Amino acid sequence: MQNNHINMYYEKEFSLPLILIFIIASIITMTVGNVFAAEQASGSRSDLTGLNIEQLMDIEVATVYGASKFEQTVLEAPSSISIVTASDIKQYGYRTLADILKSIRGFYTTYDRNYDYIGIRGFSRPGDYNSRVLLLIDGHRVNDNIYGTASIGTDFILDVDLIERVEIVRGPGSSLYGTNAFFGIINVITRNGRDIKGMEVSGEGASFGTYKGRMTYGNQFKNGLNMLLSASAYDSKGQSLYYKEFDTPDQNNGRTDGCDYDKYKSLFGKISLRDVVVEGAFITRQKGIPTSSWGTQFNESGSKTTDNLGYVDVKYERNFEDKFDVMARFHYNRYKYEGTYVSTPVNKDSALGEWWGGELKLGKTFFEKHRMIFGIEYQDNIKQNQENYFINPDFTAMDDRRTSMNWGVYLQDEFTILENLTLNAGVRHDHYQTFGGTTNPRIALIYNPFDTAFIKLIYGEAFRAPNAFEYYYHDGNVTTKSNKNLSPETIKTYELVYEQYFRNQLRLTASGFYYKIKDLISQQIDPADGLLAFNNVEEVEAKGLEFELGRKWKNGFEGRISYTLQETKNLDTGRLLSNSPKNMGKLNMICPLINKKLSAGLELQYTGAKTTINNNNAGGFLTGNLTLFSKDFYKGIEASASVYNIFDRAYNDPGGPEHVQNKIEQNGRSFRLKITYRF
Repeated sequence: MQNNHINMYYEKEFSLPLILIFIIASIITMTVGNVFAAEQASGSRSDLTGLNIEQLMDIEVATVYGASKFEQTVLEAPSSISIVTASDIKQYGYRTLADILKSIRGFYTTYDRNYDYIGIRGFSRPGDYNSRVLLLIDGHRVNDNIYGTASIGTDFILDVDLIERVEIVRGPGSSLYGTNAFFGIINVITRNGRDIKGMEVSGEGASFGTYKGRMTYGNQFKNGLNMLLSASAYDSKGQSLYYKEFDTPDQNNGRTDGCDYDKYKSLFGKISLRDVVVEGAFITRQKGIPTSSWGTQFNESGSKTTDNLGYVDVKYERNFEDKFDVMARFHYNRYKYEGTYVSTPVNKDSALGEWWGGELKLGKTFFEKHRMIFGIEYQDNIKQNQENYFINPDFTAMDDRRTSMNWGVYLQDEFTILENLTLNAGVRHDHYQTFGGTTNPRIALIYNPFDTAFIKLIYGEAFRAPNAFEYYYHDGNVTTKSNKNLSPETIKTYELVYEQYFRNQLRLTASGFYYKIKDLISQQIDPADGLLAFNNVEEVEAKGLEFELGRKWKNGFEGRISYTLQETKNLDTGRLLSNSPKNMGKLNMICPLINKKLSAGLELQYTGAKTTINNNNAGGFLTGNLTLFSKDFYKGIEASASVYNIFDRAYNDPGGPEHVQNKIEQNGRSFRLKITYRF
């Protein structure tokens, strides 16, 4: 009965007024763009009629690497792709990777005032640490070897000012990448030294006592050496927050002071010469915990988490003319986590992960119809240590030290059956020291019926290996215990995608998807002893539709509008998953103002109602952001002013099981001023 009530609520939630809002917004987007375009003489436009498909693609269609591990257009890729460019980041005022992702069709994020979490296709489990999305930087895997985390907030290892573009690849990717590529792949492509040609200094100030600075040097020398070096620092005092759950006189009447702070320092460097690229990054980030999670003392600034992540990656890549192409890489990574939870007694939680690995990929085209790649990958986890202990009185609850290894081998063939029909098929086998082997295929049939219209029929399977936290974490069997018998989660996805780029630079995307997850890992109470443990216990089924319409005009105006309808259920209970909105809509507009030297970037984001883990309602909300961005008013200077949550909308994200709060309040209206000087 309760489940029927929830379903009826969701059906009513997407009301006629909301539909009208997005129809009107779409008309406004296209109409305003046409008004701006009308200022140009019709003869000044490039005549695209008569161009062949390759020329059309060169002009209109972006390329992507992450979908197939080689460059191809987004129309040819065996996935539904979104691209966010450096220009988008500047003109919309994005501050973190989380800001970037939640602007994308079908994505949403959740913030528990410590970490940001990814939601994709109706799935975002509280506290899963983003382990079901693979995060890459220039093709290098960033997910750590303890929790499998893909960090997207202020703990993201790369300053967003160093991003050239972000490739968002939807759907299972285990056929090429192995674990974590469960729902999709995010590949962040960094800038090069030749893009900067000197020194770049950036500073910004924002609400809540927030300041950030960056210094970057980049250049390309006469001998071909390309260098980029950058350092960033960020400090935010945070807010004074109120939580009704702690509204008692002995707990400061439910108000926190000085507990929401956030600060980090990061470094990035990339040096390339001919076919060799050496890249490294490091971040240390400290965040106060204002929510009093995990039973800690309320309004205690000493409760905090500290995350350190670093890597070095050496890559060799070369195309030997018509013979074959080769890519070889070697990498070393280190991750350290420390949590301080002030209670009686004080609890300390820590993890240390170190791992190295390598990959070899070979590619060759056979008979002008088969573009094949073959690769092998290896990872040696030399440290997967976890520790939990108490102070005053001193007591060690856990001191677990592990090592492990895994390897994978993959093969993919892009077969041109007809001039307008391509079969993309791939398979990968992975072997883990912990649970054994798993094999995962992906098959995509890509049909080009006319011009730049593509229809994609995609089937894929993926897995997520249990991580060290799920396998081994416990607190001395006080409330939690380990489970070394976990199996991988698996997903099967079916997807139909229609994409078309028109000659007037209008683009349309429509897709429908269905997926089913088996052996989903969840933490539950064991009735035999009353202890919490991770187990393969759940099955999930989801279906959805996504639509997006966008256009760019030659005068710089551009806009896009998208809508997502989805339903994600737990098959065991028949209920909708928590933190899973049924409806989402997004509108993005960039409007050039003064001779293309000043632009206004506006985005509206509607997220439908979600349920909390206690089956309560976290209502839907509409937020908006506005950024004014100026370029070349004075030589070498860029400046922007942003207002976030311009309507000052009060809204909440569902809390996790570690929170007393059922819902976590999000930020109201806030501001940021930023200036960048290049010399």
